[in-house]
Amino acid sequence: MKELFRNWYNRYFSDPQVFILGILLILGLVIILLLGKMLVPVFAGIAIAFLLDGLVSLLVRCRIPRRISVVVVFVIFFVCLVVSLVGLLPLLSEQIGQLFQQLPSMIAGVQKALMLLPERYPDFISEVQIGKIIFFLSSELTNLGQRLLSLSLASVRGVVSIIAYLILVPFLVFFFLKDKTVILDWLGGLLPEDRGLATEVWHEVNQQITNYIRGKMWEIIIVCVATYVTFLALKIEFAMLLALFVGLSVLIPYIGAAVMYLPVALIAYFQWGLSAEFLYALIAYSIIQLLDGNLLAPLLLSGVVNLHPVAIIAAVLIFGGLWGFWGLIFAVPLATLVHAVMKASLKRKKD
Repeated sequence: MKELFRNWYNRYFSDPQVFILGILLILGLVIILLLGKMLVPVFAGIAIAFLLDGLVSLLVRCRIPRRISVVVVFVIFFVCLVVSLVGLLPLLSEQIGQLFQQLPSMIAGVQKALMLLPERYPDFISEVQIGKIIFFLSSELTNLGQRLLSLSLASVRGVVSIIAYLILVPFLVFFFLKDKTVILDWLGGLLPEDRGLATEVWHEVNQQITNYIRGKMWEIIIVCVATYVTFLALKIEFAMLLALFVGLSVLIPYIGAAVMYLPVALIAYFQWGLSAEFLYALIAYSIIQLLDGNLLAPLLLSGVVNLHPVAIIAAVLIFGGLWGFWGLIFAVPLATLVHAVMKASLKRKKD
C-alpha cells in the first residue's frame, strides 16, 4: 500500500511546478473560505472589472490612451448603475410589494385547487395525502415568513452594508481597471519564479472565464429584455420581476431554465386559470428558452467553455451541494479551473 502511494505521489507531485500549482490552489481556497464574506466587495469589483476591461481594450485598440479609455468606460458604468438604481429599482420594489399583497389569495387558490383533486381523482390521491401536502406548504411558507421577518429586523444593517458596497465597489472597479498591470505585476512578484505550469493554467483560465463572464452578461441582458417585452405584450402580471429572474436563471445552466417554469406557470395560472392565455405564456417562455439554448448561448459562448453538458450538470450538482447558491452560480468557472488544471498536468506529464 505504501509503495502504491509512493508511486502515485512520485508520478504526479514529484514535479516542483505541480507542487507549486497545488499550493497556490489550496491557498486560494483557504482565502475564499476564511475571508470570502469580508472580501465580497473585492470579488464583485474584480468580476465587474473583468466585464469592463473588454471595452477598455477595444478603445485602446482604437488608439485611445488607456487612462482616457478607463475614465470613459468607468463613466458609462457609473451612469448605468445610477440609472438602474433610480429607474429600475423602484419598479422592481413595487412589483415585489404587489406580489406579497396577492400572496395570501394565491395560497388560498392553491389550497382550493388541491382539495378538488381527491374528488376528481379518488383512485390516485386521497384527502389525507392532500392534507400532508398542504401542511408541508404551510410550514414552508411559515419558515419563509420568519426568514423575511428576520431580514426586516436586520434591515438597518443590510441598508448600511448595501450603501457601503455601492461606495466601495465602484472605487475598486476604477482602480482595478486603471492599475491592472501594476496589480498583476505585484501579485507575480509574490509568487515563486519556477511557476511555468501555474502561469499556463492562469492564462487559460483567465481567457476562458473572462470570455464566459462577458458572454453570460450579454446573455442575461438579452434574455431579460426579450422576456420582459414578451410578457409585457402578453400582459402578464409582474412582468419585470419575472423577466429579471428568467435572465438571472441562465447563470445556472439547464437547471435554472427548468426551475423558472414553476413561477411563470403559477403566476399565469392565478391570473388566467387554465385558459388559452395560460398556454400562450408557457409557449412563449418555452420559445425564449429554446432560442437561448440553441441560438443565443452557442453564439455568445462558442468555444469559450470546452466542457461536455454532462460535466457542466455534474459541476452544478457538486458545487451547488458544497456551497449552495454561490456554488450554483460559479459552478461553470470552477469546473473550467478544474479542467484547465487537469489538462495542463496531463500535458506536462506527457511531455
